[in-house]
Amino acid sequence: MRVSLKDVALRAGVSIKTVSNVVNNYQHVTPAMRARVQQAIDELGYRPNMTARHLRKGRTGIIALALPELGNPYFAELAAAVIDAAAEHDYIVLLDHTGGRREQELLVSQGFRARVIDGLILSPLELQTEDLEGRTEPVPLVLLGERHYDLPYDHIAIDNVAAARTAVRHLLDLGRREVAFLGSRPRRNQPAELRVRGWREELAGAGLPADEGLVGATDGWGHEDGARAMARLLDAGRRPDAVFAYNDLVAIGAMRVLSERGLRVPEDVAVAGFDDVVEGRYGAVTLTSVSPDKAAIARMAVESVLSRLGGEPRPGGRPGGEPGGEQQPPRRLTAGFSLIERESTLGRASTPGR
Repeated sequence: MRVSLKDVALRAGVSIKTVSNVVNNYQHVTPAMRARVQQAIDELGYRPNMTARHLRKGRTGIIALALPELGNPYFAELAAAVIDAAAEHDYIVLLDHTGGRREQELLVSQGFRARVIDGLILSPLELQTEDLEGRTEPVPLVLLGERHYDLPYDHIAIDNVAAARTAVRHLLDLGRREVAFLGSRPRRNQPAELRVRGWREELAGAGLPADEGLVGATDGWGHEDGARAMARLLDAGRRPDAVFAYNDLVAIGAMRVLSERGLRVPEDVAVAGFDDVVEGRYGAVTLTSVSPDKAAIARMAVESVLSRLGGEPRPGGRPGGEPGGEQQPPRRLTAGFSLIERESTLGRASTPGR
C-alpha cells in the first residue's frame, strides 16, 4: 500500500502541511523539525508522487531533448548526462532523434510535442536563424552546440576555437609540424568551421603555414568518413606527422587506415580527436581527445529550461529563478573542456587520461 503524506504526518506527530513543507524543501522549516519528518519519511519509505506535484504546478514533469545522431556516442553520452541532470529536479526526459535534418529540427522547434512537455533542449545541425525567428510556441527552448543564432533563446556551447587550438598546441609541443585536419565541411557546419579556424590560428601562432592541402573534407563524421579522408590524403602523396580530427569517430577511422598502410600511431603519425567518447579509451591505441564537460552542458541546459519556467535554480548553481522567468534576457553559456592525453599522441609509456 502506498505511503501517504498523512501516514508520514502521523508517524512524525506533525501536520500534513509540515510534511509537505519538508518534502518541497521550503526553507522556513526548523532543522529539528526537518530531521523529525525526514526520519519518519525514511522509516516508512515514503516517495513523493512527482506526477501529482507537477500537475499541481500546471506542468507535465517532462523535458524534451532533440539530438541529431543518437547513434553517435557523444550524443548518447550527452543524453545520459541530461537525463541525470533532469532527474535531480524530478523531471524525466523525452528523447527525439532529428537525424540532423532541417525539416525535423523545424518540426521539433515549433512545438509539435508542446502539450506533453515543459521545455525543449535542441541540438540543431541544419536549422537556420529564420526558422526560429517566427517561433510562437511558449514552451521554453534551449539551444545546444556551436551554431550561432542571434535569437532570444538560451544557448550553451563550448569554445570550439580554443579547444581546437589546445589540441593542435599539444601536437606541436610534441614536435609535430605537418598537422592535418580531418572533418571539414565548408560553409555547411559552424562547429567544423570553428575547429578548422582553431587549427589555422594555432599553426599561425607557432609560425607555421596552414597547409590547406592537409585539410580533409568529409561528408559526415563517422568512422568511414575519417577512413576515407585519411586514405585520400595518403593517396595524394601527403603524409602528415599528426592528425587533428573533428571528432573521435573520424580519428578512429583515420587510425585504422594508418595501421593498414603500415604507419604507426603515434610514432609515425600522432592523432588527436574531439568528444572523448568511451570507445576512444579502449582501443588498441587509446585516443587523445578534447573532452567537453558533458555534465556541465547537461546541467546548464536543464537549469536553463527550469529557470524559464520560474522558481527553479539558474545555471551555475545560483538559487531562485523568479516566476515569470521567460522575461529574463537570453544567456549564452560556455561550458568547459579539457584535453585528455593518451597513447595516440604520447605512446604507451605514459597514459594519464586512460
